[in-house]
Amino acid sequence: MSECLFLAGASGAIGRRVAPLFVAAGWRVVGTTRAPEKARLLRELGVEPVVVDVFDAAALHDALAAARPQVVVHQLTDLPPGLDPARMAEAAQRNARIRDEGTRNLVAAAVAAGARRLLAQSIGWAYAEGPLPHAEDDPLDTDFDGPRGVTLRGVASLERQVLEAPLDAIVLRYGRLYGPGTGFDAAAGAASIHIDAAAHATALALARGTPGIYNIAEDDGTLACDKAQRVLGWSAGSVVAQ
Repeated sequence: MSECLFLAGASGAIGRRVAPLFVAAGWRVVGTTRAPEKARLLRELGVEPVVVDVFDAAALHDALAAARPQVVVHQLTDLPPGLDPARMAEAAQRNARIRDEGTRNLVAAAVAAGARRLLAQSIGWAYAEGPLPHAEDDPLDTDFDGPRGVTLRGVASLERQVLEAPLDAIVLRYGRLYGPGTGFDAAAGAASIHIDAAAHATALALARGTPGIYNIAEDDGTLACDKAQRVLGWSAGSVVAQ
């Protein structure tokens, strides 16, 4: 029987693009969604769907205990289509809660289920001001006041929890996503990345990555992605056709 990979957020933008890559690599993929109507989509991708809310710690624990995954991939977000500005203030609060409380529940369930590896989505635009391009060991912005602070607190909590977990943990700091399912057809500012290139990086991180943090973005002078190129064999042009 194939080893199990638990994909939290399988019906999200990256989840839908990376799930087929995991399936093609031979993993038995169990994927979560909060929406029962999305279960059919996941089945079409080759994923065993589990309808569960990450904030329901007991149900999440049971879902991972049943799956018994070797690997857990955290791709959970709660953002409006196209990052609709009229809805972003409220969405930022929800997304920060996922990164904090949701990550706490997921890490605890992963450890209890006996998982050995954890990959998690983060962002590449949370660095403190400083010389460019930012490398992975540059400090993150800790100015938690104002609207941006909501996001920064969530990112800091997610990364701390993931990297301190008793697992082989990898954090992928994606650039701003564009492409299918993102609401953006082209790069929308500095530190951008096509969603399929981000998905490919995620698959490579699982196959080749060593624990730690990786910047994943196009080479526009904002983020240094040398580590991803060296360790993962990845480049921004390495888009796997879906």
